[in-house]
Amino acid sequence: MNSVDRRSFLKTATASLAIMPVSRTLAASIKEDPLGVRADFPVTRTHTYFDTASVGPLSKVAWDAGVAYLDENMSSPFVGGRDDRRDLARARFAELFGARQEEIAILYSTSDGENLVARGLDMKAGENVVIDELHFMTAFVLYRQLEKEKGIELRIVPQREGRTRLEDYDPLIDQKTRLVSVAWVSNRNGYRQDLRALADLTHSRGSLLYADAIQAIGCFPVDLRAIGVDFLAANSYKWLFSSFGAAPFFVREEHLERLRPDRYGHGSAAESLADYYFRLRDTARKYEYASPAYGTIFQLSASLDYLKKVGLDRIQKHTGSLVRELREGVARLGFNVWTPKGNPSPIVSFAHGRDTTQMMKLFEKERIVATFREKEGKVIRVAVALFNNQGDVQKLLKVLERNA
Repeated sequence: MNSVDRRSFLKTATASLAIMPVSRTLAASIKEDPLGVRADFPVTRTHTYFDTASVGPLSKVAWDAGVAYLDENMSSPFVGGRDDRRDLARARFAELFGARQEEIAILYSTSDGENLVARGLDMKAGENVVIDELHFMTAFVLYRQLEKEKGIELRIVPQREGRTRLEDYDPLIDQKTRLVSVAWVSNRNGYRQDLRALADLTHSRGSLLYADAIQAIGCFPVDLRAIGVDFLAANSYKWLFSSFGAAPFFVREEHLERLRPDRYGHGSAAESLADYYFRLRDTARKYEYASPAYGTIFQLSASLDYLKKVGLDRIQKHTGSLVRELREGVARLGFNVWTPKGNPSPIVSFAHGRDTTQMMKLFEKERIVATFREKEGKVIRVAVALFNNQGDVQKLLKVLERNA
């Protein structure tokens, strides 16, 4: 080998050696952060956070949008454009989740949406509402109250082994059923309803379908018109990673005239007429009767754009893989898993069978955040989000193994 060849060889070899650790670092980085999002969620620096089903941590993107709103409000509180941002949030939500902008309103809470539907349909005595046992508490409070006020009947589909089956709905839905209301993904154990099948059954009886989607929207790809749901509500502070106070509400276009608002205000008016008469809005904006939480709407708009860029399909694939690993690990350790096997949601619930106070102290010591619920905290609910990784799951399993 001559001197030139030797120099070339040494130069190439040195360059190759320099690249190798970078490649290993890159591979480690991809494993640590498959979606490239952890830097946008500062909570990952201090905690192993598995509690998005309670409150989603604010992302840096949402924080920046919120600060921009506050800065604007501090220096120019009367500047226009806030309603433009609300329009943008509606448009981004509609595009991302398969709806038309005219079908989207932004309310204050998910419970606002269900109250609006329940009261806006003007149900009568003798009619009934069917809900699932895995529903959120609001549904039980609301329809029990309507039983007293209006004489309707509340029918509850029981859960079996962590799920409510389509055949269990069948005998409860009849010609007097005005509404079927379900948690699309249960806050209790993450069970995900087959909304398309349930919509077909509901519509075959002349009834309407409402879905509480606060634990679903932001977790996986959704086409609201394709799944057949009539009404749906979510919120900004869980899987949309914004603050409280901006609840996207979907009303299928053909029901906009049928579902009357349950309250009115300046936001209901599309046009002022003579002698203090008004032409009311005919899109879903008619349900936005008052001024909204603009700061949260700024955050929500930014978060929706962020989720679109990351990709809901990528989020579903990533969290689905971690959930399978988590569920299998928990079951292998002998814990009683309440979430059905193969369930396509980011939530896993299981009974820990230990002293709740001691388990909570252990989680706090290890800086693991999850929810202790059901039967005085005997069930642990783990919610896997886009920023979680395999290391988070393995850390949780190792902590549980010490108490198996």
